[in-house]
Amino acid sequence: MPFKDILAALIVIVVWGANFVVIKFGVDEFPPMLLGALRFLFVAFPAVFFVPRPAVSWRYVAAYGATICLGQFVFLFLAIYLGMPAGLASLVLQAQAFFTVAIAALVLHEAVRLHHVLGIGLAIVGLALLDMGADSTAVPLVGFLLTLLAAFSWACGNIVLKCAGQVRMLSMVVWGALLPPIPFLLLSAVFEGPDRIVAGLTSVSWRGVGVVVYLSGVATLVGYVLWGRLLARHPVARVAPLSLLIPVVGLLCADWILGERLGFWQWLGGGVVLIGLTVNLFGARWAAWLRNRAQAA
Repeated sequence: MPFKDILAALIVIVVWGANFVVIKFGVDEFPPMLLGALRFLFVAFPAVFFVPRPAVSWRYVAAYGATICLGQFVFLFLAIYLGMPAGLASLVLQAQAFFTVAIAALVLHEAVRLHHVLGIGLAIVGLALLDMGADSTAVPLVGFLLTLLAAFSWACGNIVLKCAGQVRMLSMVVWGALLPPIPFLLLSAVFEGPDRIVAGLTSVSWRGVGVVVYLSGVATLVGYVLWGRLLARHPVARVAPLSLLIPVVGLLCADWILGERLGFWQWLGGGVVLIGLTVNLFGARWAAWLRNRAQAA
């Protein structure tokens, strides 16, 4: 991989890993549904006037907006607002890899291999361990479940992209962002109330402005464009494993910036989840290597 692509990958890993701390700051500044509306409003505008519409059916654009943009961040923002630690959210969200495998098997009839089952089993054990540390950072059950729903929404979006075929990611991100602002605003009006919306918009601080700029411009536009280019230039098997470093950055940023101190069981659970993700990604390659060794012997 050329140095410029390695640099791009590192930028994405750091940007997306730190994203969870920024979301924590954001839900302290704005009601979570209003924050979602602002994020995707500024992803879509004014970029939609300059970025061509993706060359796929509108149903794929709408489905992408409803899953990866709306569903994922409704649940994730609410989870962190309700107390889900930002660092652990970055880890639990990676369950999307396992949900993607399961949905692809059910919907697209793709084969589920032994290493997929083993990886999913390890991840389930790791997720169960995350909530065992009574003397460490609390993990509210509701926040934990909402983060899993966010991961499920992301996985559904992955299937939408797979069904859509070859698509320019910048176009899909910008045009898919047209859908979420109105549902986010409706949810904000119903559950957060007009008074909180007005207060959030009229009393916004410079930190709040920075949060919206980061989430919309850096994490969404810059992150997805660089990631899309990496996927276009290199095999998925070479690029996808880099996502394993995102929760590592997320956990470290949450520790350093937010002071989220995790206990033994949570570090152990996080490690088991990462092992499960690694088995899921590299299991086929390892199995082929073992078969070649056995045949050579």
